[in-house]
Amino acid sequence: MTHQAAEVAKRRTFAIISHPDAGKTTITEKLLLMGKAIAVAGTVKSRKSDRHATSDWMEMEKQRGISITTSVMQFPYREHMINLLDTPGHEDFSEDTYRTLTAVDSALMVLDGGKGVEPRTIALMDVCRLRDTPIVSFINKLDRDIRDPIELLDEIEAVLKIKAAPITWPIGCYRDFKGVYHLADDYIIVYTAGHGHERTETKIIEKLDSDEARAHLGDEYDRFVDQLELVQGACHEFNQQEFLDGQLTPVFFGTALGNFGVDHVLDAVVDWAPKPLARVANERTVEPVEEKFTGFVFKIQANMDPKHRDRIAFMRICSGKYEKGMKMRHVRTGKDVRIGDALTFFSSEREQLEEAFAGDIIGLHNHGTIQIGDTFTEGEALGFTGIPHFAPELFRRVRLRDPLKSKQLRQGLQQLAEEGATQVFFPERSNDIILGAVGVLQFDVVASRLKEEYKVECSYEPITVYSARWIDCSDKKKLEEFSNKAVENLAIDGGGHLTYLAPTRVNLALMEERWPDVKFRATREHH
Repeated sequence: MTHQAAEVAKRRTFAIISHPDAGKTTITEKLLLMGKAIAVAGTVKSRKSDRHATSDWMEMEKQRGISITTSVMQFPYREHMINLLDTPGHEDFSEDTYRTLTAVDSALMVLDGGKGVEPRTIALMDVCRLRDTPIVSFINKLDRDIRDPIELLDEIEAVLKIKAAPITWPIGCYRDFKGVYHLADDYIIVYTAGHGHERTETKIIEKLDSDEARAHLGDEYDRFVDQLELVQGACHEFNQQEFLDGQLTPVFFGTALGNFGVDHVLDAVVDWAPKPLARVANERTVEPVEEKFTGFVFKIQANMDPKHRDRIAFMRICSGKYEKGMKMRHVRTGKDVRIGDALTFFSSEREQLEEAFAGDIIGLHNHGTIQIGDTFTEGEALGFTGIPHFAPELFRRVRLRDPLKSKQLRQGLQQLAEEGATQVFFPERSNDIILGAVGVLQFDVVASRLKEEYKVECSYEPITVYSARWIDCSDKKKLEEFSNKAVENLAIDGGGHLTYLAPTRVNLALMEERWPDVKFRATREHH
């Protein structure tokens, strides 16, 4: 095996998906603790000793306690290199999350044991299903009252339409939580609460049919044995091929806050989840062990470091090897660029990188030339597919408090729109600026970041826009005719694309009927 193939085989790149408040941020920290990446989980203390979760780095996230932007963290574990992508936990952030899921090879689904499958989880699973992403499941919060575990598994199967195979089974919950039993290997892992920062030493009781197990379970022993018989009779057994095909999810139980069970999940990712997979480009399929470098940009983040007004493009490496100072072809622009300062991420801590391999996520400094969906190669003209832009569902007109700052406003909105959480539209017939988003929270995020990062204050006004559609037409004459007729509702988006802002649903239906040669697209691929 070549050095490159060995490095690729060590990589595991996965995202965490969950409904808000299921405990995703806590799990992220405990995973980093497993990799000994944080000495004190969640408390990389600043000088003021403020305790903020390591992966929630933006000012507004700290205030609201939700992960708004995708963090990328890399850490070693059991001689493997783990690339963990933390997806936004708030229900608004579908587009950023969707694109993050195009950059991973597997996902960890976190469920709140008291609530089960929630709406956000369903939406995220739909996205994973499009690519048959393998899913590992963790049922969290066993140190609280939870629903009947069998009922939870039934719900996963019925609602998420995936077979659930329990790997561990909980012994009690809340105050009676005594640990978990490993179904296949017949041993008990005893629960001792390890708060936050320490990794607690695990006590194991070999064999359920032992005096030690009877003593540990006490009066619960017979009831637990009966329940296990039922579980083993009714539940699916783990099958790795079905897991890799996205048909079955292994299920683990634990409590992230009590620091229990998280290592079982990380072990599953290392043992069972796929190493970096082949990627489909328009021209061909790219294998991770190919010698030549390829990668695609799935996210852009402005101002990760308030000290440097910078923008970072996050790139998933698909093949080959990044080496410091190497030359890459930026396929969309056709330009060759020398990249000497790519970054690896540890939340907002960044380090310069000497080398990286397929599966790794690296950061490129972006001075406005890189867009989401861009492909980089060593010269080959490739374009990776499946990185979409969605039409926004909500629209506001942006009003500037200080008219002298209109240049900063445009620049700020355009840079923030590059990140993909909002979209900006400039109508053809007016000087208005219209902001589109998938959820209400994004308008607050933009206003607060404009103030914080660009020193621009703005407010919003309602506007009559039902939806946006990207316009596509191969017949130039027809397009010109359409543009003249529809000019009142046409705008140019932040990427320079012609867009139709439909005032009502009826209007959109009528226009589509009247102009059969014009395509009104609700999504567009990044090219």
